[in-house]
Amino acid sequence: MDLAIMQPYFFPYIGYFQLLNTVDEFILYDNIEFTKKGWINRNRILVNGDEAFITLPLKKDSDFLHVKDRSLADSWEQDRRKLANRIVESYRKSPYFEQAFPVIEECILFENRNLFSFIFNSIEMIRSYLGISSKLIISSSLPIDHTLKGEDKVLSICEYKKADSYINPIGGVELYSADTFREQGIDLKFLRSNTIEYPQFNNKFVPWLSIVDVMMFNDKKSIASYLSNFSLQ
Repeated sequence: MDLAIMQPYFFPYIGYFQLLNTVDEFILYDNIEFTKKGWINRNRILVNGDEAFITLPLKKDSDFLHVKDRSLADSWEQDRRKLANRIVESYRKSPYFEQAFPVIEECILFENRNLFSFIFNSIEMIRSYLGISSKLIISSSLPIDHTLKGEDKVLSICEYKKADSYINPIGGVELYSADTFREQGIDLKFLRSNTIEYPQFNNKFVPWLSIVDVMMFNDKKSIASYLSNFSLQ
């Protein structure tokens, strides 16, 4: 059984969905501390030919709270409409806007203001839209020692799930030891996305934007081909 474990990302890039698509089960960490400089509550879309950030505004709270204990801001009722309108303004002339936007809009209009629940729902909806069958699992639901950190926690999850292989994005190659995994009978692999390029209006291509951008400019068949456009190392 192939397993991956990731932080929850807001409308993540295509590589995130490549990883989701290639494993049998995909664990989403909900019981980890929120990180301001990561991708948990922000991502990038195309605005007037250049990249621009979109952000989920959060209620002010302790920086040490887990993602599952953070909430969207009290102003979210107004902010979510602004976010939807910004995406409309940026992509309404894109070739697959009519197919993609209803999915994105439904994600944005999700009523639960819990940060993790919001992101989990959006990943589930996009997974369904893209025809990905891999199972999503919430990390805190697993009966393991949740005080473990880093590689030890990953190994504990792999052991509980009886994983044969653990696949991680290539950016984490320095975080894990293949020998340590091998001692536990687990094959450690790293996913490296190949170059993916498609027309973005008549602009110079801006790579690795949110999955929103991919969905707006590509049909499902093209996206399916992108999902397998990677190498495992």
